[in-house]
Amino acid sequence: MRLTVFGAGAWGTALAVALAARQPTLLWVRDPAAATDLQVRRCNRRYLPEVTLPAALRIESDWETACAHAEQGLAIVATPMSGLRDVLTRLPGRQAVLWLSKGFEQGTGALGHEIARDLAPDRPCGVLSGPSFALEVARGQPTALVVASDDDSLARVTAEALHGLSLRVYRSTDVVGVEVGGAVKNVLAIATGVLDGLATQGPVDRPGLNARAALITRGLAEMTRLGVALGGRPETFMGLSGLGDLVLTATGALSRNRQVGLQLAGGLSVQAVLAGLGHVAEGVFSAHMVVERARRAGVEMPIASAVDDLLAGRLAPAEAVSQLMSRQARAEA
Repeated sequence: MRLTVFGAGAWGTALAVALAARQPTLLWVRDPAAATDLQVRRCNRRYLPEVTLPAALRIESDWETACAHAEQGLAIVATPMSGLRDVLTRLPGRQAVLWLSKGFEQGTGALGHEIARDLAPDRPCGVLSGPSFALEVARGQPTALVVASDDDSLARVTAEALHGLSLRVYRSTDVVGVEVGGAVKNVLAIATGVLDGLATQGPVDRPGLNARAALITRGLAEMTRLGVALGGRPETFMGLSGLGDLVLTATGALSRNRQVGLQLAGGLSVQAVLAGLGHVAEGVFSAHMVVERARRAGVEMPIASAVDDLLAGRLAPAEAVSQLMSRQARAEA
């Protein structure tokens, strides 16, 4: 199957590197100068400098060429959520598409499948998600993902095409659940980073590993409540795109969203943290829309709400943790 990956950030580049070993793969780069640099140096110096691009991977900045390569094959959109609508709008209406974007669209609060349905209701499409740091995928380290689509035929064909020795791909028909997991886990990872950052400071009663375990567990409960309210299935949140992605993003040293929380706990402003990252941390841009979608659905999400307040400057890191710990006792389930 011929594959075109649209978007040469860290994750798009990493997946293209992994797929080029098995399938004819083209990586579309928006900026022609950046595309030339990748072609000449065989390295994405900005987003993935540790990895050499294989000779089999085509690099292209011309949109028509990239689309022609994916025709009768598969387009994979690897932009941040903010760029998903633009790419889907420009792609041919019957082009089969998967997206890697995780989050809720700013303003509308839409998930990826809602954007795709609005633009081309009959398009065969789905989402690829799961616990996956880009650097490990590019290096060929074992990774498991899930492809979710209402079109079971598309899910089967694409899972087989993407599946390889180091990349194990499962199938799901729960697009809503997979997307909600991918969006909310980034917000919860910021909260976990804040907690872990505070654990290195202050008095002996500062938060520790007990608090981290509690936050991740209750965060999973929040994620599940929202996902089910939006039409997802509870069991999805115990899988790769729920619990798996949450644990990785909340605890892994390569997690950008966790780094945001750690640096906020260290006293940096949101603006300073984002300027220093050099990459997109989707949780920063999704937090408010997660809370807004939860409000519309009548779902209580105290951890996500605390992160939203923290990012907006309404709470300091220690105040956010104190607010969560002082909540009234209640039944767990």
